[in-house]
Amino acid sequence: MKKLKNTLLLFILIISSAVFSQEMFLKSNLEGLTIDVGEVFEPSTYVENENGDITTCPNLIYYNKNGALNWDDGISVNRRRGTIRGEKPGKHKVIALCIGLSDSRLSRDFDVTVNYAKAKELSVNLNTEKVYVGSYVPLSYKITDDYGFTRYDANIKIKSDNDLVSIDDLNNVKAINPGKAKLSISLDNVETSITFNIIKNPIDELSLTSNMTTARTGDVVIFSAKAYDKKNKLISNTPIVYSYSGESFDKSNTASALINENGKFVAETAGKYLITATAGQRSSSIPLIVYDRGIQREIVNVGSGTVQERHTSDFWVFEGVDGGDYAVSGTWGADGTTYFWDVTDPRQPKRIDSVKVDARTVNDVKVSADGKISVISREGASNRKNGILILDVTNPSQVNILSEYTKNLTGGVHNVFIYENHVYALSAGQRFYVINIDDPKSPYEVGMFEIGEEGQAIHDVWVEDGIAYTSNWKHGVYMVDVGNGIAGGSPSDPKVISNYSYESGAHHATFPFKSKSTGKFYTVLGDEIFPQGIDVYTTNETAGFLHFVDFSDLNNPVEVARYELPGHGSHNYWIEDDVLYVAMYTGGVRIVDISGELMGDLFRQGREIGHINTGNPNGYIPNATMTWGAQLYKGHVFYSDHNGGIGSSKVLPIKPDNSRINEYLTRPRIID
Repeated sequence: MKKLKNTLLLFILIISSAVFSQEMFLKSNLEGLTIDVGEVFEPSTYVENENGDITTCPNLIYYNKNGALNWDDGISVNRRRGTIRGEKPGKHKVIALCIGLSDSRLSRDFDVTVNYAKAKELSVNLNTEKVYVGSYVPLSYKITDDYGFTRYDANIKIKSDNDLVSIDDLNNVKAINPGKAKLSISLDNVETSITFNIIKNPIDELSLTSNMTTARTGDVVIFSAKAYDKKNKLISNTPIVYSYSGESFDKSNTASALINENGKFVAETAGKYLITATAGQRSSSIPLIVYDRGIQREIVNVGSGTVQERHTSDFWVFEGVDGGDYAVSGTWGADGTTYFWDVTDPRQPKRIDSVKVDARTVNDVKVSADGKISVISREGASNRKNGILILDVTNPSQVNILSEYTKNLTGGVHNVFIYENHVYALSAGQRFYVINIDDPKSPYEVGMFEIGEEGQAIHDVWVEDGIAYTSNWKHGVYMVDVGNGIAGGSPSDPKVISNYSYESGAHHATFPFKSKSTGKFYTVLGDEIFPQGIDVYTTNETAGFLHFVDFSDLNNPVEVARYELPGHGSHNYWIEDDVLYVAMYTGGVRIVDISGELMGDLFRQGREIGHINTGNPNGYIPNATMTWGAQLYKGHVFYSDHNGGIGSSKVLPIKPDNSRINEYLTRPRIID
């Protein structure tokens, strides 16, 4: 009998194990959901295993997210009832999370579309002064719906009152004959019209020139077309359309490039290109040879400072008052420990001291320009005071806490910056406070800045030349005068200079730089996105890219280029001498040439000099690259890795030796 009971028990355990080991999926009526602005929808979500068996989830949570730590305000979710309400038209994302069914958490993303209301106003503009016979008519549309939302594309209807134009199924309008054309444009019973003249093409000859006859991938080549009539007279304001065709040198690849409406061209692959300028039925072409950029360099790992016992956060390398080289690094989700390192010999970073404070995370660490003061941030303090700690680091082997500052910072400080005896400290992810540390033992608040927008959020602040660059998630970057004088601001009275935002809403960090090669002023804006959320025990999927915004005209910033590493998102970065050192999380440190004019996709243009795999075999999570930050310091590239600690590498002035690419073992190299 006992044997039978044991057999039955074993059978039940086997069956139970088989059931619970089956893969489970979240199913929901959220799938393919389309709702209107103001409409409230109640989701129904359940768990189904691979055999089709259905289980009710003990705890279901719904939330909407755009980027990382940034709520998408296009839909609102009532967490108590689980209902979803449409707030703004567009495509949004709702995440359903099931907790308590098993040891793992089940989650799934659902795309939710909030419909535009019917059109209320419709306007159309002609984006040229002249329309020639044989050319397409460049029209742009603006639609405002009943809720006041604006869009620029829709399935509009276009018709003409004569045969001077042709209109295809995609609403492309082509000028056929000279004369006065009238177009009627309608949507949702709202109609408008536009009238324009089509003229006979006066161009007898097009002349096309460029500022280069050969180029490298990534070089911006400027093409210029001039139009002449039969009397060889220059025709002004000619509408020109630029295009290209090409053949790659690499037969396994295709020619790829970008050319804009102003005739600026940049190639992504080496090869032979033919650039064409067209005006109506007239055209002219010239060839361009593009060679590989050829900037790849060998990069060697020099040394590592391993942190095995906890996650590493940000770091800072600095010259001490004794002339030695030192670093400070924080820790994340642990016990409030900050490490100090001697990196005078980059081959052997040595821990020389540590400071433990009441916190779970010391997310950010900074050191003053004179190497005397360090400021560390606190999050998750047991007494909920958080705030910042001000440290004396004149002797990095014997660090002393000088003071604690918590006023208005109790909600947690994620990032800080030190500039001219002031600390700029983020407060609860909403604003920054300015704290005077002339006497670091007696800090006091002198000013505060917030953007004052609904749903405001701030992730980072960087100060340079008296300007604070704040990274505000969906509200983008704000340039704030805190002593530069351009807007009359000061540390006690910050004043907005300019702002730029972009669609993803995931703006995480800003780095300003003036190009040494062109003199143009840029801000580089980095995304931070975790598409599948964050799991602190393993590697994570990351996404997003760097946006290069030309701020030469502060009143009209223009996004001109991007650096996007497929499959990897960005975190912190550093720029020096037209070279970008960017921590791309699971992609390691990428070193990128950003010299010359910038346009298009810098990664695809072959501007990458090389990369550093920062995974540490002895780290907190061995060999799991999760690069947090990078800094060029005295010829070495230092970095922090979330799973490994800190380390250093060096870019050699030679190209990689690809002849040894298949060797598994190579002799270690010592770099001075």
